[in-house]
Amino acid sequence: MRVNHEYQRGGSLAYLAAYDVHQAKVFGRTEPTTGIDPFMNLVTQVMSQEPYATAKRVYWIVDNGSSHRGKKAVDRLIKAFPNAVMVHTPVHASWTNQIEIFFSIVQRKVVSPNDFTNLGEVRDRLRAFEDRYNATAEPFQWKFTTSDLDDLLARLDRHTADHQEESAVALAA
Repeated sequence: MRVNHEYQRGGSLAYLAAYDVHQAKVFGRTEPTTGIDPFMNLVTQVMSQEPYATAKRVYWIVDNGSSHRGKKAVDRLIKAFPNAVMVHTPVHASWTNQIEIFFSIVQRKVVSPNDFTNLGEVRDRLRAFEDRYNATAEPFQWKFTTSDLDDLLARLDRHTADHQEESAVALAA
């Protein structure tokens, strides 16, 4: 979008969300900023309702963002919610986290183009999209089984062994 000399920045808004992969349900909230407190507000929002409040274990798969990185973050989560287990994705692999896929959709379908007149408009559009998503989304049905994984790993082992033999022959020549 074009911006003229009268353009004034309207501020920023942090959208935090958690995703229950078993129910295809998004729990979102907007905050004035990111950080430990906003992240823990999101966790509290989710963990204070069923089935999470009484579940034996609730896995929180997170990237390595500063608000949920390291042992302090793990300890803080367990202290607040003993049934919560924090699992970090590998560094630079947040794309494996299902909520990151949701954020990608939000970026493309909700906040681009950035033509909002105020933060309330942003918040309303985010909430409306979240409501629509929750009404229509279905859990992804994985078809890749542990047997498929075993077969893939065996093929990779064979492939690696074949190439190691070829490399050894080429070096000997």
